[in-house]
Amino acid sequence: MTIISASNLIKTYKDSVDSSKSFNAVDGVSLDIHSGEIYGILGPNGAGKTTTLEMLEGLKDIDEGDAFINEINVQDYPYQVKQIIGVQLQANEYFDNMSLYELLNLFSALYNIKNDPIELLKKVNLADKAQAKANELSGGQKQRFSIACALVNNPLVLFLDEPTTGLDPQAKRSLWDLVSNLNKTGMTIVLTTHNMEEAEFLCQRIAIMDYGKIIAEDTPQNLIDQHASDKPKEVIGGNMEDVFIALTGHGLRD
Repeated sequence: MTIISASNLIKTYKDSVDSSKSFNAVDGVSLDIHSGEIYGILGPNGAGKTTTLEMLEGLKDIDEGDAFINEINVQDYPYQVKQIIGVQLQANEYFDNMSLYELLNLFSALYNIKNDPIELLKKVNLADKAQAKANELSGGQKQRFSIACALVNNPLVLFLDEPTTGLDPQAKRSLWDLVSNLNKTGMTIVLTTHNMEEAEFLCQRIAIMDYGKIIAEDTPQNLIDQHASDKPKEVIGGNMEDVFIALTGHGLRD
């Protein structure tokens, strides 16, 4: 069953150097994401990953095309869409004088929902930090707390934008386990990432974007078989990083 459907999404911006010119940051993206899957969007910086997510989330206007989440038109009914999705952004700011417990109560109140903050914190392995302030958390703990905030409305779909950027290996693996466990409850998860190992480990299907377009979409193994199977003898087959380089012709842009 398809829970997210997008057709020919386009987002246009004026050129920062010459305002008489414009470019499509997202250029005709179409997606069908299945209920209950972890779907990854990979691409270099500037490929249009985050902009695509923000249009699906109703955070950016769609210039052309259509997007539906659970059969709700994102552009026509953005408020209704926000009731059924959770969004974890690349960066978050919180009230410095409030504890994690208080912040979760605040976010729940914004949805007019009653939650047990301790239960939410248990889901992300932060129950022992209930009285801590957000600025007292480590990088990995902050990322997990941002996911707890995105879970206050028990979303059907959880959007994660580069959730492990800057994390050490242990914190990264801890977050992968969290994402996998949430998915096992039936939650659909859509994530963007620069981490090829992350995409290969977590995602059932992957779309690779470059210059605003989707240039490939399939399961990780099928992408490897199609685009990175012919590796030197010392390597048995390829991996998602080989697929990425083969398709985009370059490594990740800084």
